Amino acid sequence: MAARLDAERRRSRASHPWRTFYHRYVVETRGLDAGSHRILRDTAIACVGSGAVFFTVTLLSVLGERGITAIDVPVQEWLLESRSPVLTTVMIVLAVVFGPIALPLIVLVVCVGWGLITRQAWRPLLLAGAMATGVLLAQIIGRAIDRERPPTDLMLYGTDLTHSFPSGHVLGASDFLLVTAYLVLSRRLRGRATALGLGIAVVGIVLAALSRLYLGYHWTTDALASVSISLVVLGCVIAVDTWRTVRVVEPAVRD
Repeated sequence: MAARLDAERRRSRASHPWRTFYHRYVVETRGLDAGSHRILRDTAIACVGSGAVFFTVTLLSVLGERGITAIDVPVQEWLLESRSPVLTTVMIVLAVVFGPIALPLIVLVVCVGWGLITRQAWRPLLLAGAMATGVLLAQIIGRAIDRERPPTDLMLYGTDLTHSFPSGHVLGASDFLLVTAYLVLSRRLRGRATALGLGIAVVGIVLAALSRLYLGYHWTTDALASVSISLVVLGCVIAVDTWRTVRVVEPAVRD
């Protein structure tokens, strides 16, 4: 009798609409050997650790107006000398793509399309969560530090009087490119594909940072702080994804 009741309870739970949806579309598991699992774990720790350390160094430099903030003015002057009509147009396009209107739309399309094509919601949810976390951190840190932007007469695409540190554009671009690269490449485990994907992500981040510096809206240390925050976000995504999806399997023994 007790066994029958337990079986009925299990069937009842399994037939619940949310559980059905969860197990069919949200659950995602993958088998990895112990070595690959260890690499992912160490990568997560390295990303969080290096990001936190570099952000702390950058933050202390900004608060004390010393240290690596020494590069802010020279880089700004170099970019001012490099300005040209064609380059300005390119940088404005990049700023719009990674801006607060276009990038959220891109993320929405990617997440919805990803979910519909793969019929799995786990990775799109991770990407959306990482982007939301980045926005929240940028707002909290920006208000707490309240750093002034470069002079308004240097801004080429309208006046912006909001907080300078960190750069929301660069943080959004870094989160999107790094997290997307990980979520795609971690399922392929191919050396060349990984190198290519990471290379594209790095180039995109550099372009996003250059556009904000070139257009006169941020200091170099603002962009560096954004990338360091993204490393922390990426490390957390890797840790959560590994904990949730990876099942360690023993290699097959050959006779």
